Amino acid sequence: MKTKLLGASLFVMFCLVAGTLLSSTADRLDLKVHEWGTFTSVAGEDGLATPWRTYGGREDLPCFVNSFGGFKEAVLGKVRMETPVLYFYSPQEMMTNVKVLFPGGTITEWFPQSAVHPNQSIEWHNVRISPKTTPEFPTGAGPSHYYTARETDAAPLQTAGGNERFLFYRGVGNFALPISAKVTSDGQVLTRSVDAKPIDGVILFENRGGKRRYRLIGSVQDEVVIDRESLQDNWAGLLMDLEQVLIDHGLYPREARAMIETWRDSWFEEGTRLFYIFSKQSVDSVLPLTIQPAPAEVTRVFVGRMEIITPEIQNDVRQALAQKDGSALERYGRFLQPIAQRIGVLNDPLLNSAYRSYDSRATTCTN
Repeated sequence: MKTKLLGASLFVMFCLVAGTLLSSTADRLDLKVHEWGTFTSVAGEDGLATPWRTYGGREDLPCFVNSFGGFKEAVLGKVRMETPVLYFYSPQEMMTNVKVLFPGGTITEWFPQSAVHPNQSIEWHNVRISPKTTPEFPTGAGPSHYYTARETDAAPLQTAGGNERFLFYRGVGNFALPISAKVTSDGQVLTRSVDAKPIDGVILFENRGGKRRYRLIGSVQDEVVIDRESLQDNWAGLLMDLEQVLIDHGLYPREARAMIETWRDSWFEEGTRLFYIFSKQSVDSVLPLTIQPAPAEVTRVFVGRMEIITPEIQNDVRQALAQKDGSALERYGRFLQPIAQRIGVLNDPLLNSAYRSYDSRATTCTN
């Protein structure tokens, strides 16, 4: 009788342990992680990304965002890694650890506070994913496009460094890009895949004096010549096409809209630029990501943004300098430095004044 009772007890204990393990495994498998971000670059005369002063101030990041310190205004690089955010989706509360490596660059801002002071990597330990809670998120004085990234269905996160809807980081890098773009002698844009691998979601966009035009190219296998006269004046169409590109590459609709709204002021400012999608393989190579326990799904959608310094832009800056028109110079914001370098007027006092004026629009933080 005792043997039977002991056997029954052991069987019950086995079932309980097995059930707990299966439940834990199921919880882990239910975890989905989505990430979006932007790699911003400037095309040189050869069409490849050229070094530029990537750090034009903190822009309008809230003051609670952590910063690496130092003389950021002098940071040069080929790529500004702008606002990657990691979203977590789980039906039940769980804990996770997150680590991002950035071997080709430096991490410059982040939130919440990380486990270690980041440089070429950043870690968040014991991140509590809490889908059934509604914690208060930090806010700063004044508006910020940072808050728009919260407009998704992702679970709130609780960490020792603060509560947030996502994990945020930013940086400056010098890694190679998969695309080149330059203006031909007849004014068209020659776009080329550097390694002959397909580049998806290619869009050429231009804003000249407030007139916004674009063309959806789609995939570029080798190279394509884009006639700038073929660009469409269709603002609503641009937003729809761009959102669909992001959704087609794995973002949820609310994530895609949050990304576009976050970058609306910057993506569509004065100038000429290419947008394109980094392949997940390329993103994983540039930014290796480790999450424990391992999620069932990891989606990473990074938009490449390459500024093209056209002859018209160069003439605009020359004319503004000749007429001492500082406001016309300020339209080109943080890209004034590479434009000035292209036309050989890097040390012009008026240009430097316009650049400082642009920087002064950034949030001043004392923390």
